[in-house]
Amino acid sequence: MILGNLFIITAASGAGKTTLVKALLGQDTQLTLSVSHTTRLPRVGEVNGQDYHFVSDAEFLAVLEQAGFLESAQVHGARYGTSQAMVNVALQSGRDVILEIDWQGAQQVRNIYPHAITIFVLPPSVDVLEQRLNNRGKDSSEVIARRVNAARDEMRHMVEFDYVTINDNFEIALQDLSAIIRTHRLKSIQQLARYQTLIQQLT
Repeated sequence: MILGNLFIITAASGAGKTTLVKALLGQDTQLTLSVSHTTRLPRVGEVNGQDYHFVSDAEFLAVLEQAGFLESAQVHGARYGTSQAMVNVALQSGRDVILEIDWQGAQQVRNIYPHAITIFVLPPSVDVLEQRLNNRGKDSSEVIARRVNAARDEMRHMVEFDYVTINDNFEIALQDLSAIIRTHRLKSIQQLARYQTLIQQLT
């Protein structure tokens, strides 16, 4: 059985992580995104079951009590969690899975999946990060200031990750992520399982 790779992509809010992940999914049919559960309200344009599974606090806690989450965290006053069952099914089917989660979640997942590949996306500067948050037009200046301060704390954890890319030029950052994914697919243990018959013939 060829198990899929588990990729964790983390960034501070406003670094462009979600846009990069959507672009990755659009160009790579072997990737699947694990859709997280959250108690926060949907933003404009977000679709339940596609962007997040939007649930009440009581619903979230019920799943948490049953140990149904691979990881969970509370960020900016809302709860987030990843369904362990959904991730396991995807990996066991041979698909590569992306978890778009924060650094706390990444630590929890690595305790269960020590071979998970972790990637941190940085903004080119704090000024650009603040500008991107302002451009959303969804938060007050006070909320943005809190998010920027929280982002500084989050970015200090980038040293815990396997890879780091800076989202200054979107296309270059996207190429970086694609290169990381392709590199891990080409590892010998993956290729030996995928092309077992060919390799036996060749050797």
